[in-house]
Amino acid sequence: MNWRAHIETNNQILLGKPVIKGTRLSVEHIINLLASGWTEQQILENYPRLSKESLQAVLGIFKNF
Repeated sequence: MNWRAHIETNNQILLGKPVIKGTRLSVEHIINLLASGWTEQQILENYPRLSKESLQAVLGIFKNF
């Protein structure tokens, strides 16, 4: 998966933090939810503008590290 199709940085949005395209949801926020024990399903239910593919892109970033 090409995570760049789902994640962007823009100095005008959240001071340039990586966000899900078309939202103000930061990658950092999504990671914190997962670290707090939220499931992927809970995240998708609570953030309806977030697609499953976008969530997978967030997780895919860390496969390269």
